[in-house]
Amino acid sequence: MNFKKIIILALLVSPLSLLACDICGCGVGSYYIGILPEYNKRFIGLRYQHKQLQTHLGAQGNVTPLTTDETYQTAELWGGWNFGKRFRVLAFVPYNFNERSSQASSGSKNGLGDIALMGYYNLFTKSTSLNSKLLVHSLWLGAGIKAPTGKYEPSERLAVQETPNNFQLGTASTDFTINAAYDVRLNDLGVNLNVNYKINTANKYEYHYGNKLTTNALMYYKFRLFHKLTFAPNAGVLYETAEKDIENNKYEVDVSGGHSASLVTGFELAMSKFSLGANYQTIVSQELANQRAKAGNRLMLHVSVPF
Repeated sequence: MNFKKIIILALLVSPLSLLACDICGCGVGSYYIGILPEYNKRFIGLRYQHKQLQTHLGAQGNVTPLTTDETYQTAELWGGWNFGKRFRVLAFVPYNFNERSSQASSGSKNGLGDIALMGYYNLFTKSTSLNSKLLVHSLWLGAGIKAPTGKYEPSERLAVQETPNNFQLGTASTDFTINAAYDVRLNDLGVNLNVNYKINTANKYEYHYGNKLTTNALMYYKFRLFHKLTFAPNAGVLYETAEKDIENNKYEVDVSGGHSASLVTGFELAMSKFSLGANYQTIVSQELANQRAKAGNRLMLHVSVPF
């Protein structure tokens, strides 16, 4: 099998159209991972995410005097630990800064978000020679858990029935994830795929956020410079989708769920003692909360230290 066929197969493996987000990563969590920083044993670092959302839109997504502009920023402590060659654990501790404003009022919320832990098992890592070039590919499968550590305010949902229940620091529910990460590389040209499916449970206030799928496919090339650093520009697609929320264990929330697709461009820069990276996500298609919400483009920055 030549490399072009492997790339096509890898892209087909990524389920970019499964289900119909907690409004696509805004508010109560985002599970976009992308390309991990380079490390052998373990790393710790910080991620920053900036996202915008318009809610309380009128018919067909039109802006009205009631429309609210929301901004979600997250400073996240994250890290990874490899146990031998088969096991990997990732942890995420977010601190959220939520702001919103409209013609009538404005407000903000800051605080700890929902802490998440993910474990992966290396199903295989194989390398072979292909036309005198080195072909390496690996597949990691795993699962995770998200703890209800962020503050959830039930009064928020009662006060704004016509907008998504998104302006929260946490969900107040213990949720679970199923994860897969596949990477295939021919010399320095590669494709990275990540799939995360989040299975939510109802919280004690009988609100159940819809299950959510996050998946991305990124192509990258590693430039090795001065024998000291690696620069890897990357580009690809990100797709997010979720079912509608359920409240009181039976009522479907009309202003919830939906899907969006984004083009992603970014880079990873790795040196022996630290790594940094950035990506910008340009939304090209979306249908959120029955067209009562509209997400803006997003930015992510990270820095990490292997040890």
